Amino acid sequence: MVNGKISKDKKYILSLDQGTTSSRAVIFDRSGTKICSAQKEYPQIFPKGGWVEHDPEQIFSSQLQSAKECIEYIEKLGGSVSEIAAIGIANQRETVIMWDKNTGKPVYNAVVWQCRRTADYCRRLEEQGLSKFFQSKTGLLIDPYFSATKIRWILDNVPEAREKAERGELLFGTVDTWLIWRLTGGKVHATDYSNASRTMLFNIHTLEWDREILGLLGIPQSVLPQVRNSSGDFGVTDKSFFGAEIPICGCAGDQQAALFGQCCFLKGDVKNTYGTGGFLLMNTGEKPVQSKHGLLTTIAWGIDGKVTYALEGSVFVSGAVVKWLRDELGIIKTAAETEALARSVPDTAGVYFVPAFVGLGTPYWNTAARGALFGLTRGASKAHIVRAALEAVAYQTADVIKVMEEDTDSLNLIKVDGGASQNDFLMEFQANILGRSLIRPENVESTAMGAAFLAGLYCGMWKSREELNGVSKGFREFISDMDNAKREKLINGWKKAVSRSLDWEE
Repeated sequence: MVNGKISKDKKYILSLDQGTTSSRAVIFDRSGTKICSAQKEYPQIFPKGGWVEHDPEQIFSSQLQSAKECIEYIEKLGGSVSEIAAIGIANQRETVIMWDKNTGKPVYNAVVWQCRRTADYCRRLEEQGLSKFFQSKTGLLIDPYFSATKIRWILDNVPEAREKAERGELLFGTVDTWLIWRLTGGKVHATDYSNASRTMLFNIHTLEWDREILGLLGIPQSVLPQVRNSSGDFGVTDKSFFGAEIPICGCAGDQQAALFGQCCFLKGDVKNTYGTGGFLLMNTGEKPVQSKHGLLTTIAWGIDGKVTYALEGSVFVSGAVVKWLRDELGIIKTAAETEALARSVPDTAGVYFVPAFVGLGTPYWNTAARGALFGLTRGASKAHIVRAALEAVAYQTADVIKVMEEDTDSLNLIKVDGGASQNDFLMEFQANILGRSLIRPENVESTAMGAAFLAGLYCGMWKSREELNGVSKGFREFISDMDNAKREKLINGWKKAVSRSLDWEE
């Protein structure tokens, strides 16, 4: 393969979508049609309260198995692995894996992005007045969510880890780097700009690992991967895995991959993924925007040596409210029931639900907030509560969109994906409470599609981002039809409810 030129017999792109609870593989053809997919769950490890780990070997084996299942499906159709032009990778972000360079064995379990074990250390960094120092360089807030303090924890707490690192015998990677290293037989130790920007070690302005931060945290630069374009050369898979060498040509963190998969190529384009939480990213173009409202400044992707920046807002609990209604309250049996229940009543009868189970994210960043139902009367039914829960997802999203508008001078299309985006009631209310239209694509495989697009652009499956816009399938538009007075009244009620839930836990 030569960059940008592939033979006509190359028909497919294989996307590896490595997530927090499962590893998926999806094969797309030239038209962007999903040919097949496979998914393998793997165990979550909780050594202590607030600690979350994964076994790196299980991450790799589950991802490898799902990829092999997809290739076997292609072969059953009469095709061949040789028809796969390239692999693209999307991955859970910020999770830390460290392994022995010589043996290839992890020195500790993967420390997952959700893990809070370094919270006390992060607090000490803040008390030293370092918040602006980190934000000005990395675009991020000091938080155990990001990779940097997790790396330090491993170096300080795993026997011989620091000594090996200082001898140049230890490697670090986010999950993309681990997969690339394993798939290439240890030949490539690399990541892309989007994943690097989530580590709290990468200077998003100079596009280099920041030596001042590395020195402050005591992390040897030798452990860090090379940072490459998100659409670019990440080596080829070892022949032993799939029976042929397949080029790895795309890589991005899952949320950035979804932004690319939604074709949010223009400054001001926004995508919101309604998953367990909600992740909103806005394309801010070639220049980073520093938020005044708690949004994160991050790198969306790097192509041809140029990076595109994004603003990111986080809703801690989005689709998870539906699981709470089902598993903890027991008032629904399936997520699909929520739409009919919400539509069975004209409104919430004044009920507001603030799903602050683990605090509130953007723009509040209040970890002491707790969930609450307000406005309950004797006439409140389960339908009112279900409707209030769905509306809460939309209110939280609207909070983030509002500060994105305040931080920038442009907001174009808002595109949605993720499981909860399939709820038409939620999407209708979301459009109404925003006073803006929403676009939901027919193909909601935005993350896997983004990884495929990045790989396909580099290997020549698709020639340009303009062509990718044509590859994207149809969509449904949700249009706002709520009058301003009603919208303002509802939002004021939401703000009142949120104010009551803040700082609940001392």
